[in-house]
Amino acid sequence: MTRHLNSSLLLTLLALIGIGVVQVYSSSFVFAIETYNDGLFFFKRQFIFALLAITVMIVIAKIPFDSIRRYGWTLWFFSAFLVLLTWSPLGVKVGGAHRWIQLPLGFRLEPAEIMKIGFVVLMATLIARSEEFKLKRTLTWSLAILIPMLLVLKQPDFGSFALLTVVGFGLLFAFGLPWSVIVAMVVAAVPTFYYLVMNVPYRKARVLAFLDPWSEVNHKGFQVIQSMLSFHSGGIWGTGLGQGQGKLFFLPEAHTDFTLAVLGEEMGFVGLLVTMSLFAFLVFRCFQLSLKTEDRFKKALCLGVALMFGITVVINAGMSMGLLPTKGMALPFLSYGGSSLLSSCLMFGMILNIENEITQDSSRRHSAKKVARILES
Repeated sequence: MTRHLNSSLLLTLLALIGIGVVQVYSSSFVFAIETYNDGLFFFKRQFIFALLAITVMIVIAKIPFDSIRRYGWTLWFFSAFLVLLTWSPLGVKVGGAHRWIQLPLGFRLEPAEIMKIGFVVLMATLIARSEEFKLKRTLTWSLAILIPMLLVLKQPDFGSFALLTVVGFGLLFAFGLPWSVIVAMVVAAVPTFYYLVMNVPYRKARVLAFLDPWSEVNHKGFQVIQSMLSFHSGGIWGTGLGQGQGKLFFLPEAHTDFTLAVLGEEMGFVGLLVTMSLFAFLVFRCFQLSLKTEDRFKKALCLGVALMFGITVVINAGMSMGLLPTKGMALPFLSYGGSSLLSSCLMFGMILNIENEITQDSSRRHSAKKVARILES
């Protein structure tokens, strides 16, 4: 049977990928000329990433869903193995962090992005296999999940570690984790996260800069101040594509972490509103599908993708607007980077697959009712 994909969800995804490719071109052109003597350096790579990611997304959307369902643990431990490789000769150390694996042709892979997919699929697998949580089983699962997560923290990548923790907690809460366990987890998590942030100098400095960025205008507060200035310069309608000034070496990481500020300056409040509306639609659709499906695995998977994707967007947007401390976390679809784009397309390939099955089931039920009415008449 031919599997037709839902047009509104697919078109939204393609629109965001297209906006992202254009955004990478606009935000990186000057930096690419100065660094690589090729203004299209990042654009060409992102274009290749986009083609590959779209292809993978369509393939995932069309394969039988059981192929996804049966590999929860395999994908999780494979992603953990990739994280381990960041400390091997294949690993690339940048700014003191072991987060990337060197690939042929100068490309790099960030295993933490693959781990986000593995985490969602694994959590959906565990939730589907247990109608109610038992303490002994939960502790066993927790160890199997926590150890690979600690490898991510060791890189160090505190943002991804915190994101996985929050998403996991959200899923367990939504599917019936007892209140006694929830309270115990919160009591343990709050001082742990406080220690992990305030006991590490650069993380503590980011929090202090967030509380008062103007106290360190030329140091820790520089990024967020320049980002806010870019949003302010954009006004309602923006300065026009390619006309932003913030990316001219005023705004650090203009084509990666702070690409939303460039978009806000060049496309203005209207462009920002359209883009955030597209993000919101994707999250809303995931929640909607989670409520529609009766399959426990699919329900958990849709909710997991909604949380993973939605929280990532909120963190990046909040950081860019000065509402959250700065953290190196890519904005899905818009930031430069093949790992993030591939991860996002893989997740939404699964969502497209689930939506397609729900649509087909609904169509079959409708046809069966129609036939029944004809026979009765």
